[in-house]
Amino acid sequence: MNAHDERGTTVTGVDPNRLGDQQLMKELETIHRTRHDTLLYGSDDALRAHNERMAQLEGEYLRRNPRRPVAPGRTREGARERTASDSAKPAAPGT
Repeated sequence: MNAHDERGTTVTGVDPNRLGDQQLMKELETIHRTRHDTLLYGSDDALRAHNERMAQLEGEYLRRNPRRPVAPGRTREGARERTASDSAKPAAPGT
């Protein structure tokens, strides 16, 4: 399904708020899997469309899951702890 939004750009795909939870997850998995190739080899228009679609899907996921679990290592504090513990480790032999 292609539609035009208020800016006149083409939006491809079903409106994310109309997708079931399983469909939304499948769409998110697909768009994340194709991200790298789109960035490296896609046209400017393809990358722009990919960005817009990814933002729509991720926004819908976040709207539905405002209390999603957050891994401690994926926070700023957790990243700082990881960096501190990495720098406290002795260097590997031969480095």
